[in-house]
Amino acid sequence: MKLSTNLRLAAISALVFVWSCGEKPAAPPAPESTAQPSPAAPSAGQENKPATEGKDGMIIGKVSFKGDRKTRTLKVGKDQEVCGPSKTDPTLSVSDAGGLRNAVVHITDIKTGKKYEPQKVTLDQKGCEYRPHVLALVAGSTVEVLNPDGILHNVRTLSKANTPFNLAQPKFKTSMTVKFDQPEIVAVRCDVHDWMSGWFFVAEHPYFSVSDENGAFSLSHVPPGSYTVEVWHEKLGTQSKKVDVAADGKVEVNFEFAAPSA
Repeated sequence: MKLSTNLRLAAISALVFVWSCGEKPAAPPAPESTAQPSPAAPSAGQENKPATEGKDGMIIGKVSFKGDRKTRTLKVGKDQEVCGPSKTDPTLSVSDAGGLRNAVVHITDIKTGKKYEPQKVTLDQKGCEYRPHVLALVAGSTVEVLNPDGILHNVRTLSKANTPFNLAQPKFKTSMTVKFDQPEIVAVRCDVHDWMSGWFFVAEHPYFSVSDENGAFSLSHVPPGSYTVEVWHEKLGTQSKKVDVAADGKVEVNFEFAAPSA
């Protein structure tokens, strides 16, 4: 009996020794998860960016006029209380620094590029002037013609590819809409006020720009490639140059017109 008691005490002492040393039975391994990791959220500023972003280039430049430029005054013979006594001829408008306004710069041979939707643009006749003097738009677009003057105007186009129109716009008809479906350069005139003249430049694609007050222009989102860039002016004609546009690049091309011979 004494031996059996000693054995039991020895076993208990060994068990206490194991626990005191921190030995514990290993936990069974956790079952392997079958869940898939969630995809990482896009970084801020990267949502909905087109795949081609960062690849297109830009064409910038200036259209200049060199030579004597005389401001021509047009006589107003009707409705002077609204139109004023005279108008400055808008057909050759040049800044003090020689920048040529109202010249249309466009790419003549581009086949790919940004998509576009037909536009709705505005031609105003305030003060018996077409504003803007040259209105550029893509084919399929509509033009809202405004008459805020409170007098009779008449809008007549000299077009070939598009159906010409000759529309009276009395003072109570402050707005009317016309549409151009085909690319064409269209002259617009007013038979009531013979000094009024303007242009619709109807383009086949959106790669065009009308030179601003300083003669500057820019064409954006141009796919990389070689192109012909042309400038058109109602009195001075056209010029063209070849350009190479690199991905993410900016190429400058400038044009200069001389005074027309007498």
